[in-house]
Amino acid sequence: MKTHALRCLFLILVAPCFVRAADDAAKRWTQYEPSFKAFAEADLAQPPVKGGILFAGSSIFRQWKEVADHMAPLPVLNRAFGGSRTGDQLARFDQLVPVYEPKVIVYYCGSNDLNAKPADEPDVIFARFREFSERVRARNPATRLIYVTATRSPDRVLRWAQVDHYNALARAYCAVTPGRTFIDINPALVDANGHPRLDLYIADKLHFHPPAYVAFTAIIKPVLARVWAEAKAGP
Repeated sequence: MKTHALRCLFLILVAPCFVRAADDAAKRWTQYEPSFKAFAEADLAQPPVKGGILFAGSSIFRQWKEVADHMAPLPVLNRAFGGSRTGDQLARFDQLVPVYEPKVIVYYCGSNDLNAKPADEPDVIFARFREFSERVRARNPATRLIYVTATRSPDRVLRWAQVDHYNALARAYCAVTPGRTFIDINPALVDANGHPRLDLYIADKLHFHPPAYVAFTAIIKPVLARVWAEAKAGP
């Protein structure tokens, strides 16, 4: 009888959490429908060549409007969607990876998880990134994945320790996982004294002016070119 009462109490306390989580997931799915409708329309108007390089992630990549030009002649397709979290990348996985069959994926996501209310902890966010990586491997073991660090943006100074922890977990994972590469873009965002270069940020102190993407290109492109050559060469 006592055990039954405890079970009932558990359900009373926990069930609303599951309901809220389901509602949140449904809202977030609906939130990104316009982005995926736009992707489908763009693909119909100009069918992308499969087997290229896919940039996936949140608004830091979505707002990189000139990424294809910056990375040329590498065959880059940007399908990042703004505001997304690592859970959204998993939820939309089948609309991203299988559709484009990329040889290389460049991944930026996690900043929004750290700023959610309530914020997720770094190990939880990393676990979702790792699941994304393992889904990629299950889909095609030859696909390469490049993790680009979550940024230490000035608007989230109080969360920098969590940003560093998440990035450190991803770095360690990439170091021991075949076909996985870690790129740190944070050095491009600070001056000689280690202070954030506010001139690179727009007013929200999170997103970037175009010169920041030029700086990212200098860091990412050489590594991406090497990984792309390896991917084309095969196992």
